[in-house]
Amino acid sequence: MKRFFDTELDAFRSHLIQMGEKSIEQVRGAIRALVDADVELARKVRAGDDELDRLEVLIDEEGVRYMSLRNPIATDLRLVVVGMKAGHDLERVGDEANGIAKRAIRLAAEPPLKPYVDLPRMAEIAQQMLRDALDCFLQHDNDKALAVIRRDEEVDALNKQIYRELAGFMVENPATISRALELMFISKSLERIADHATNIAEEMVYLAKGEDIRHNDEFKKGPKPE
Repeated sequence: MKRFFDTELDAFRSHLIQMGEKSIEQVRGAIRALVDADVELARKVRAGDDELDRLEVLIDEEGVRYMSLRNPIATDLRLVVVGMKAGHDLERVGDEANGIAKRAIRLAAEPPLKPYVDLPRMAEIAQQMLRDALDCFLQHDNDKALAVIRRDEEVDALNKQIYRELAGFMVENPATISRALELMFISKSLERIADHATNIAEEMVYLAKGEDIRHNDEFKKGPKPE
């Protein structure tokens, strides 16, 4: 017979995965609104942020209740602590998506500086990092978590590339400054989303192995080539 507190943990996991899926949906919608100059979609993304806030509160309540009533140890304790931390990161992902949607509304009224290529690419990578990090929560897959962490550098490089390109626009034509700054903020938001995915993946390593690698750069770099 399944223990009652196993059912509680299943509900906790389910709500975290639901929150993760919603956060990915928010990022996808925000970038689509930007590319398509879709103000209605951007407003829908902004309205959807409330659901992530609600889920964060629910996950925290479930986690605190479980720890206070069940006194979990070892893996169960790590699962609850990691899940609550991941919930906070996912809520921040939602905040960044909300900010992108807000800027997409402003940019929709102006002609684009150039075709959107790098920003959607950044968003695609960040979304995949989030998906993989959440998969690790279900599968306790340490190798996949490390792959997520190591991919953060790819997003950082794209962010720097976009900054350089937009700075060039501003120097050549001051009339582009306001639009370029909005795009810089969007790029930074995507970089932060990837950082949150990295935070979650680091917590998943702790869940799988009980090892804290948050400040262990050598651990994150991967094996050296032979």
